[in-house]
Amino acid sequence: MSDIQQAKAIIVMGVCGCGKSTVGIELAKRLGMPFIDADDLHPAANIAKMSQSVPLDDEDRWPWLDIVGKELAYKVGESGGAVAACSALRQAYRDRITTAAEQPVLFVHLAGSYELISERLNARGGHFMPPALLKSQFETLETPNESELAVELEIALGVDQLVDRVVGLRT
Repeated sequence: MSDIQQAKAIIVMGVCGCGKSTVGIELAKRLGMPFIDADDLHPAANIAKMSQSVPLDDEDRWPWLDIVGKELAYKVGESGGAVAACSALRQAYRDRITTAAEQPVLFVHLAGSYELISERLNARGGHFMPPALLKSQFETLETPNESELAVELEIALGVDQLVDRVVGLRT
């Protein structure tokens, strides 16, 4: 059994607007696992900052990433597995989450072009993350490398196809 198949904690990651929550919710349903939206775990100060188009710095992120990892561990312990949507843009962030989760975490990176994601972001409303921060997210993004427990999927695929791919990797 591969590490991907054994991972009980899964994070759907990528820049804002790539479809993390949509794919994560569907993946969790398909796998019969609870879903966690890491955006819901941000402290009010982080949300206020992002709402004003101010990117978070690492001092803002570290406590939040610890909360994400601990919540993931809690849900895995409670349900036997969990799926979360979290940007996890840098390897240091993914490492921080994995350390806090105290177990292997599979990162599913939803990748796409700046143009496509910008178009999607501009079409959506009601989110605290304004489209103006997309550039900073792409600048921060460190694509997972071969030393990480991660897979990269192209968002040009539909949600069902993306979920099928992840489920296929786990069987």
